[in-house]
Amino acid sequence: MAKYLDVHPDNPQPRVLQQIVDALHEDALIAYPTDSGYALGCRVGNRDGRDRILRIRGLDERHHLTLVCRDFSQLGQLVHVDNAAFRAIRSATPGPYTFILPAMPEVPRRLMHPKKRTVGVRIPDHGVVRAILDLLGEPLLSSSLILPGETEPRTMGWEIKEELDHQVDIVVEAGETPAEPTTVVDWSEGYPEMVRRGAGDPDRFV
Repeated sequence: MAKYLDVHPDNPQPRVLQQIVDALHEDALIAYPTDSGYALGCRVGNRDGRDRILRIRGLDERHHLTLVCRDFSQLGQLVHVDNAAFRAIRSATPGPYTFILPAMPEVPRRLMHPKKRTVGVRIPDHGVVRAILDLLGEPLLSSSLILPGETEPRTMGWEIKEELDHQVDIVVEAGETPAEPTTVVDWSEGYPEMVRRGAGDPDRFV
């Protein structure tokens, strides 16, 4: 059964945050709130966690998983951001956007798109996630919690606890989240291509 941890959305309790991070270091899979619905997340090095995310979401190996980063400097260590993309991405983060970019050599191949050698990156604007990332000291391997046959991410922790009780290890509750997923922009070819219109304003990249 999943642990259900209630976290204050504005002032996350250090003891609870430490419990979440300790579990991530022990290769737990968590469901956590973001500024665009709930997401599934685990440590980047957690191979089983990655496979569990794909199974829960009904996805195959070609799906872009996302590296959720604390800030732009951490993002810049994972992907190649050329001059054309730099200003636009920096001005849009933190926020409800996911960017697909060429992965740096340090990123494990199993996290990249098998043909394109790209990876999704994101900097969320949510106090609880940012606090977890600060304490964790590394990105989260993540994917929006959109279940098979659905188009929007889950927004309520207690519903996730009921439905995925035996498929995740921790559900982080911090109040209801927005129901719209991130706007996904593919910048891997040197120009912005809209992949999914979501919570972030797509017009800024047109």
